[in-house]
Amino acid sequence: MSPRDLMGNLPRGKLVVLLFFCYWVFAVTASVTYDRKALTIDGKRRILISGSIHYPRSTPEMWPDLIQKAKDGGLDVIQTYVFWNGHEPSPGKYYFEDRFDLVKFIKLVQQAGLYVHLRIGPYVCAEWNFGGFPVWLKFVPGISFRTDSEPFKAAMQKFTQKVVSMLKEEKLFEAQGGPVILSQIENEFGPIEGRLGAAGKNYAQWAAKMAVGLDTEVPWVMCKQPDAPDPVIDTCNGYYCDSFRPNTKYKPRMWTENWTGWYTAFGGAIPRRPAEDLAFSVARFIQNGGSFVNYYMYHGGTNFGRKSGLFITTSYDYDAPIDEYGLLNEPKWGHLRGLHKAIKLCEPALVSADPTVTKIGMNLEAHVFKTDSGACAAFLANYDTKSAARATFGNGQYDLPPWSISILPDCKTAVYNTAKVGSSTGMEMTPVDGQFTWQSYTEEPASSSEDDTFTKYALLEQVYATWDSSDYLWYMTDVNIDPDEAFIKSGESPTLTVMSAGHVLHVFINGQLAGTVYGSLQNPKLTFSDSVKLTAGNNKLSLLSATVGLPNVGSHFETWNAGVLGPVTLHGLKEGTRDLSQQKWSYKVGLKGEALSLYTASGSDSVEWAKGSLLAKKQPLTWYKTTFNTPEGDDPLALDMISMGKGQVWVNGQSIGRHWPGYIASGRCNDCNYAGNYTEYKCQTYCGDPSQRWYHVPRSWLNPSGNFLVVLEEWGGDPTWISLVKRAAKTVSVYA
Repeated sequence: MSPRDLMGNLPRGKLVVLLFFCYWVFAVTASVTYDRKALTIDGKRRILISGSIHYPRSTPEMWPDLIQKAKDGGLDVIQTYVFWNGHEPSPGKYYFEDRFDLVKFIKLVQQAGLYVHLRIGPYVCAEWNFGGFPVWLKFVPGISFRTDSEPFKAAMQKFTQKVVSMLKEEKLFEAQGGPVILSQIENEFGPIEGRLGAAGKNYAQWAAKMAVGLDTEVPWVMCKQPDAPDPVIDTCNGYYCDSFRPNTKYKPRMWTENWTGWYTAFGGAIPRRPAEDLAFSVARFIQNGGSFVNYYMYHGGTNFGRKSGLFITTSYDYDAPIDEYGLLNEPKWGHLRGLHKAIKLCEPALVSADPTVTKIGMNLEAHVFKTDSGACAAFLANYDTKSAARATFGNGQYDLPPWSISILPDCKTAVYNTAKVGSSTGMEMTPVDGQFTWQSYTEEPASSSEDDTFTKYALLEQVYATWDSSDYLWYMTDVNIDPDEAFIKSGESPTLTVMSAGHVLHVFINGQLAGTVYGSLQNPKLTFSDSVKLTAGNNKLSLLSATVGLPNVGSHFETWNAGVLGPVTLHGLKEGTRDLSQQKWSYKVGLKGEALSLYTASGSDSVEWAKGSLLAKKQPLTWYKTTFNTPEGDDPLALDMISMGKGQVWVNGQSIGRHWPGYIASGRCNDCNYAGNYTEYKCQTYCGDPSQRWYHVPRSWLNPSGNFLVVLEEWGGDPTWISLVKRAAKTVSVYA
């Protein structure tokens, strides 16, 4: 007998009891639900303010303070991705420790009294290496990423199940008494789906069904996915989402990524998004019926190790309300805190009523939420980008700056305006007393006679050879020159041309650097073409190809490549042009210093280091080491790398990440006006300076004394100008 048949045969009194029982069971087992207005938690509709904090981009010691500052800033929810390549570095071998201790992070959020939105993906994009995919996935036979591919779906489902099962065991979903109220499957797949045809659509439907079948008892979302099937909620990402509508009328309007700024790429300027515009975007979304807003990022943090995506800087500050170092980014943090307070005052009306929209002047609107019980909230908007306005609403008049919204929680009193900002805070980088005393070790270009080389009569794709275990791959071959070549007598030089899929290439001839070329985020491919000095007889050509993170966005990750793919040609010989591409090449993965672990105190003892007047400067492939004591206080610390070119940095064996201050930023660093639609090309800063000069050194990685600092320099720099600095805030202005 069906439940409907059963209820139809019951007396009225028993029917009421049964209905109450069914409601009680539903409330217990499905405590997070949704309707067209909002998410409902424990029977109460909520306007939720969320912020992204990615646990691997900070240290566990930083987490409690970051979470508390988020709570103090008026957040209800912490949103994070789950980073597959950090958690499963090799198939079936899982890692959930230190910066990747997901459970610890979630429990700290819970202890602070906040909720969690867990974006499992497991594709994350996030300007993270390979979009969060483990590189071993690329080599699974028959695989095709993010499409209707059985090998891919099997691996994706296995990892997603692993994460969900782990959280269930720890009772971290809301129905179990935990803080996780939302989950996400896939990530911004909608723009990719159309290119894949039926296979893309089938994959999206499969991903949604698979996720819902995991029975988390919380809603699932798919961002930028207009065809997200019920009950999955499709959500918006972007700088503005006020016009967004979900694909059915019974789903709430949710904004999973409101970009607080933008990422920085090596070679690019540093983007800033004005606090006024960010607040305006949120108020505009809420006044149009939005009920969930997430700031991406609320704390961006640092791409420690080699985890940044293609050409992405080690800093992931993102102009977030909490900066890379964990300090408040004012005026943004404080301005948004005021916005959140004002929105919360409006919550009873927002979750109960639909807005009535009235034009109250040229480019002026009033959005009014009024309930039968008497609750009333109003948003007065001025969309003009140049002119302020004096608006009449109800029995009052209100001054509205350009591109602003005033919030009236009682439909009378304006408690907040998005364009009226308080104190602005700048940051100082103050050098710590004392200088480093450096020692150097310069390694020679790799030789084909070394034991750990292998050979092929072809040019190999770099990731195929390295599995991304190192940024570096040596390509080595012999170039034999006949003594009768004309250029030997004339003194002219032949031209070597090397075509590479990127990202950086150092060319050595007979152990001497002949030149360096590099690409960019927009065009990672590169070509070296220059005259080279060759002698009669055998010449050693050594090409050091370096990746700068792997691409993080797109489809069919399995087809992407890097390294010297050729052709490699020599022009100006008697024979004309000689193609070296198919001759015998020797390969060596990584640098000698990496193999010897020179970045550790024990590994550094394996070579002789120069010091004093013998210290190497402006030399490629040079390692530097020093020790230092930790400065007193609790100000965040960083290294000023302004005098260096490109390479990597370690402290006490921990990888700070890639440094590349030699890559100077280009962009459009003009005056910044908050009014008008924002893009990442507006309000750029630091044009003509290094894209990143300072590199975060977490205090929790340091000992009171004897800290071991190692710098690998690829290009050639002067380490004597490297300094340790403290980061601190200072108030620079106050404006209305």
